[in-house]
This record gives sequence, structure tokens and C-alpha cells, in this order.
Amino acid sequence: MSPRIGYLLPTRESVMEGRPAAAPLMALAERAEALGYDSVWVGDSLLARPRHEPITLLAGVAGRTKRVALGTAVLLPALRNPVVLAHQVATLDQVSKGRVILGVGIATDVQNIRDEFEAAGVPFDKRVGRMLEGLRLCRALWRGEPVDWNGRWTVKQGVLGPVPHQPGGPPIWIGGAAEASVERVGREFEGWFPNGPAPEKVADMWTRMQAVARENGRDPSAMTAATYLTLAIDDDAARANAVIDSFLERYYGQPAALMRKRQPSYGGPLEGAIAWLAAYAAVGVSHFVLRFAGEHERHLELLAGVAGKIGR
Repeated sequence: MSPRIGYLLPTRESVMEGRPAAAPLMALAERAEALGYDSVWVGDSLLARPRHEPITLLAGVAGRTKRVALGTAVLLPALRNPVVLAHQVATLDQVSKGRVILGVGIATDVQNIRDEFEAAGVPFDKRVGRMLEGLRLCRALWRGEPVDWNGRWTVKQGVLGPVPHQPGGPPIWIGGAAEASVERVGREFEGWFPNGPAPEKVADMWTRMQAVARENGRDPSAMTAATYLTLAIDDDAARANAVIDSFLERYYGQPAALMRKRQPSYGGPLEGAIAWLAAYAAVGVSHFVLRFAGEHERHLELLAGVAGKIGR
């Protein structure tokens, strides 16, 4: 079976470049659907990496598309009240008729993200517990039955309406490649969604996640291994990699060499990109989210139909 191919909308780039209008982004989403992409994704940040709010923008995309899945890559649930988040996501899932995938993460420990959490009134050092409890509360509310909750948040016989189009709520994919992800995904989530790492590490962690799932009475085949990768396609590999280096430094404000260690990227000819993606597919990745380092229309055209060339 061929893997699914997703496309990350350049919400961060459009703000960085002084082009914050949403209409061109939604046109890119429409183009991706027309070219056969399987999903469209939006990143998340309040102040650290300014960009469009993901749930709101995806609601707009939902109204302009019919087929593609709509995902967050990745949402930071700890920044949000989970009762409000549950309501937003349920409504988006209804608007899109069940096309939502909720990719979530805990956020990288760098100063501007710590500052972002402080600005939102959220303790950064408590973000993991907030995320996990908040997602459990969302799932409880998505069942549509009265909920009593006494933890970080208090809910008294709370009933959410509407519930999501997908029974029980959209699939939740956990981002990151921390060792703790093995237990988290294996025990209670529908997918794993790291930014990289190398295929060998993906293979090891994915195998262990599936084992944890089996140990907990879950069906590993119902889980998804996804990955988020950055590409620049050019027959001149040196030129392509220079584009990626410049892109990463502008995007993150950190040296490209450091970011490449954290986030595997590919710069070079299309044939090499296909081989690179195939290496991930060979170890179990079944959903790719592609971020292009510029020239989005050209890259969308070049990578359209790539799924059939990298299928397992």
C-alpha cells in the first residue's frame, strides 16, 4: 500500500515575508487537493514563531476543499484550555465532515518558546502533564456524555455539543522523538508524528511502540507512523542545500547546522528525494508531511504522485 502524502501550508513563512493574507494559503490547499495530495497541515505558535492560528485557518481550508485530511503539525495543547480546545476541534471536525487529524507536541525548550508560555500564563515546566491531562479531558468531552473532572481543570456534569463527526474524536498523533513517546503512543494514542529522526531510529522506536500497544491490548495496525520532513528540490544539490540552510536559519533563528541535527532535511534532485522518502516508508512510515523550503507551487507539482514511487 502506498503511503499518504501531506503538504504543510507556509503560514510561518507568509508572516515572516510580510504576506499574511490567508487567501493565498487556502489557494495552495486547494491546489494540493487538486494534485492528489492526501492531507494539508498547519503549524502552531502564538508569539515565538508568529503565524496564523491553526484551528481557525483549517476551518477556512475545510470550506474550500472536499477530500484532503486537515491536520495540525503540531498543535501545542498545553497553551490552551482543554474545554475550549475540545469545542474548537469538535466544531472543525463537523465543518470538515470528519477530516481532522490532531498532531500535538510539548514544544521545544528554547527561550522564545518559554517566553511564549509565560505570555499565555502557562507554566512551561508543567507542559507535559498539562498536555496529557488536557487531551484526556478533550476525549472525555468528545463522547458527548456528562463529564465530571477534578484535576488541573474542574468540570461539573459538562456536556459538549456538538461532538466531533468522528466518533470519540479525531485521531491524535504525538510529535517528537523523545524516549517517553514510546510508552505514550503505545498506550493511548493513534499515531506518532516526529520531525525526523533518521530512518534507523524511526524503525527502532516504531517497533517498540507497536510492542507496547500489543501489551496493552491495542491493535498496532490501527496506529499510524508519520513524519514531517523538509525538502528543496534542485538538480544542483549544493544550491538546494544552501536554500535549506537559509530557510532553517530564518525560520528558527538558530544555526542551520544545529537545526539539521534536530530535523533531517533533503536538498538535491528529485530522484534522491524519492530514495530518501522510500527509506522512511521501508521502516513503517505511512504518512508523510512535506515542508518545502520555498517555491511552493513548483514543489507541489514536482512531488505530486510521489506516493506511488515510494510505496512499501
